[in-house]
Amino acid sequence: MPEGSVVYPHIPVYQITARHPYTPLITYLETVLLMTWYPSTVATLSRRTRTAISEAYSRTVDADGQWTLDSRMHDFGFRGCTCVEQSVLGGTAHLLNYQGTDTLSAAFYAQYKLNGGKPVGTSIPATEHSVMMSFGSEREAVLSTIAAYGQGVYACVMDSYDYAQALADVLPAVKKQKLAKGGFLVIRPDSGDQVEAVLMGLRAADKVFGSTTNAKGFKVISGASVIQGDGVTPESLQRILQAVEAAGFSAQCVGFGMGGGLLQKVNRDTMSAAVKISSIVGQDGTARHIMKFPKGEAEKTSLPGRFAVHADPAQNGAPVVYPADDAPTDSPNLLQVVYDCGPVAEVIWPSFDALRERVSEQWDRLPKTADAVSPQLLELQRKVHARQAKRVEQGTAFQ
Repeated sequence: MPEGSVVYPHIPVYQITARHPYTPLITYLETVLLMTWYPSTVATLSRRTRTAISEAYSRTVDADGQWTLDSRMHDFGFRGCTCVEQSVLGGTAHLLNYQGTDTLSAAFYAQYKLNGGKPVGTSIPATEHSVMMSFGSEREAVLSTIAAYGQGVYACVMDSYDYAQALADVLPAVKKQKLAKGGFLVIRPDSGDQVEAVLMGLRAADKVFGSTTNAKGFKVISGASVIQGDGVTPESLQRILQAVEAAGFSAQCVGFGMGGGLLQKVNRDTMSAAVKISSIVGQDGTARHIMKFPKGEAEKTSLPGRFAVHADPAQNGAPVVYPADDAPTDSPNLLQVVYDCGPVAEVIWPSFDALRERVSEQWDRLPKTADAVSPQLLELQRKVHARQAKRVEQGTAFQ
């Protein structure tokens, strides 16, 4: 399938065929190529957070603030990865959906290897606890940050000692210097209850720096916001967004960061990624379509045959899988050959910007669910299942 495609369960994203003495290589290639589960899963998780934030934006953010959506989820996951290579794979997948990242390995890879040198990721100057504690007081640390970066966007972690006291004492103490510089301060809590920490930060910033009310009736803090980057999950993100909206603040007043939750807390079973044999030609020349159907776990039943994937106009272009010899003839097979005893020279790999556009266009256009397996393939599955079940009943499948 074209890279960056939005697919549904049971849609094959690649198909491997080998002949004669090379057939044993398929199992080897399964191990290597199945690892694509990782960036695909991270990209999907990241995109689902964007959907949740986008929905909150549609309710609470004016048109002139919608551009900030691209930075609302920041990749904090580099140090939680097992190796630099993993950070590149997962971090690049996240960048399909957002611009915000601190995983520089991925930002550089996507920029220079996939996008012709054009930048794809952004970040801001930000303190962390060792910076804050290196000064005599948090006030000194924040003032130093304002002096260095106060004309732009910058972030300060505020819970090295006492988050509530820092909000109550430090913010008012640096107000004059902050306003004089005219930049944008991002307050970062890093402990405590996530919802309460965000609301505390928003209310403190509103009290010190003030806010305006947008056309949708929600407060937009003047020159400040909050970012929650501690222990964020898709579920806690939803709770935070709901609480922010209920408190009368626009969703653009809060950003998010995910570290291990984005790049580490996923596995192959998250999206049930698997490779299965589906068709074979025996040494006697007999071709058979085959499928797995374990008696004790029906959801692991696989699809038989050789496949083609076509866009279904009746489902707004959703990809649907067909038997290769019983597929539509009026549309192209989306499964394209990219490697045939070597890379296919005619294949043009798109830029990273083009992949972003493909993901965005398809994610927004395609239905959330679709009938992804064609009636033709379901019928083939029924026939193959009946044939194999008969062998099981007769005991010949075990001989």
